[in-house]
Amino acid sequence: MKIDHKYYTRAENKDTIRKILRDGPAKVVFTKKDGTIREMVCTLKRCILEEKDVELKNSGRHVNDGILNVYDLEKNDWRSFRIDSVHTVEAFAYDG
Repeated sequence: MKIDHKYYTRAENKDTIRKILRDGPAKVVFTKKDGTIREMVCTLKRCILEEKDVELKNSGRHVNDGILNVYDLEKNDWRSFRIDSVHTVEAFAYDG
């Protein structure tokens, strides 16, 4: 799925990406703050997070509407990215 910022608001993009990641894992390609391109395999799917014993508690930090926190399946840790830096989101089946 290509995210095109010309046609969607940041909130619409965040909702769309969040829905994809809640349905299963996806590869997200985005530009990091330092300008490098990063590919991350991540998810927000509850059964995957529970299977990996990931803590789901709220950190109490201020929520920034422009940032999405996700679980990186390759680093096995929480990561985040700016919604307006996303180039593509590609969903795929998860083997475990």
